[in-house]
Amino acid sequence: MVGRNPQRTRQVAASVGGTAFVADFDSLAQVRELASDLLEKYPQIDVLANNAGGLVSRHGLSVEGFERTIQHNHLAPFLLTNLLLPRLESSGARVIGTASVMNRIGRVRPHNLNRVRLPYLGGAPAYATAKLATVLFARALAARSSVTAYSFHPGFVATSFGHDSALSRGVIALGASQQITAEAGALPLIHLASGPQLSAVSGEYFDGLYPGGKTGHGADDTTLGTALWEASARAVGLT
Repeated sequence: MVGRNPQRTRQVAASVGGTAFVADFDSLAQVRELASDLLEKYPQIDVLANNAGGLVSRHGLSVEGFERTIQHNHLAPFLLTNLLLPRLESSGARVIGTASVMNRIGRVRPHNLNRVRLPYLGGAPAYATAKLATVLFARALAARSSVTAYSFHPGFVATSFGHDSALSRGVIALGASQQITAEAGALPLIHLASGPQLSAVSGEYFDGLYPGGKTGHGADDTTLGTALWEASARAVGLT
């Protein structure tokens, strides 16, 4: 169980009989420390669920100088996954990324991950782009490695997510009639993480429990996926 809030992370880990690891994805140095700790403790890793993320309502930069939405949702999970990749491959692991239906309106620009000179609008466009990056990353990971990779939209989950962004509140309000509980929103992740052999090909994007979900512009573009991978690797300092 990984989280940024020490008290909450330890409480949740204790409630499910797990082990707590504290790391804030606003710092890539903490991501590297997390990877080192996980590799030291676990000789086998069966599933990596990249479920961290969020919508940052006001534009800001991380410790390393990256737009915080793209770092939290994409660059940090990208770095963590790659640092763990040899262990994941040796274990025949599944890697699952929590995306969003908002990937449909995202536009990934590998040369401009910080969205310089683009409108921020309460963070919703940056979030949509980061979630399209999640879909692209899963597909590129499936093509480049021996792990099984998926991304998914959990549904319109009734939580406090995006409550401090006016534009995000508007988008969420449009899906109010489809809102589900947090427990229901967790079902796709549980299914992809622990279900038996899935019929969907590695790299697939799920809308809830169903493969073949609708994706945004460029999600099937392998050239874009490669460009994003290379730009991400340069950003986080991977060769």
